[in-house]
Amino acid sequence: MAWFRKEVLSLIRVVDYGVGNIQAFLTLFKRLGLEAKRAVSPLELSDATHLILPGVGHFDHAMQSLNESGMRAELDRLVCNEKIPVMGICVGMQMLADSSEEGELKGLGWIPGKVKSFANNPVTAKLPMPHMGWNNLTVSPNTSLFSKESDLEPQFYFLHSYYFDASDKQDVVAAANYGMDFDAIVSRGHIYGVQCHPEKSHHWGAQLIKNFVEYN
Repeated sequence: MAWFRKEVLSLIRVVDYGVGNIQAFLTLFKRLGLEAKRAVSPLELSDATHLILPGVGHFDHAMQSLNESGMRAELDRLVCNEKIPVMGICVGMQMLADSSEEGELKGLGWIPGKVKSFANNPVTAKLPMPHMGWNNLTVSPNTSLFSKESDLEPQFYFLHSYYFDASDKQDVVAAANYGMDFDAIVSRGHIYGVQCHPEKSHHWGAQLIKNFVEYN
């Protein structure tokens, strides 16, 4: 019954700033029975109980597109002042950081850290780029994103050449390995970042999304 009440009261807004496969997330939420709508303006963000910030491609292009969308200030208000739960996915996760080696623009700075290149790290420089395919996650204990029924090492789909390096490792929810361990999922309070693609990760991804909505 608790899940039913949460489902009725929740409205997920997927931030559509011209970068990311918005329809893939709307399709996933529909399949899960969760109400979700795209947001293309500050007004459409105002009724959100949860936010999804997708992103693909180059860091600076994503940040510039968000900055020019007219939604940046409202997102800052909702997340930083109103404490609306948000999940950044793929480049959307990287945008949560302070900066990225991929570009010159500042990130959102919601979770302290820097986005770094696998190619610039001597440990991973000779590996194929991008890091692409299925990978196990090593999950920290007592995180709301993974239910007690979830597998101990859930598998998620990745496609990226840059990774989030959290300044405070207490913010790291899960790690993956590509020549070295890297921060795959981070969270600080109500703010979450997911480098992998839950919309492409079968039941593991669906459960993560459901947990995000149910427990936040």
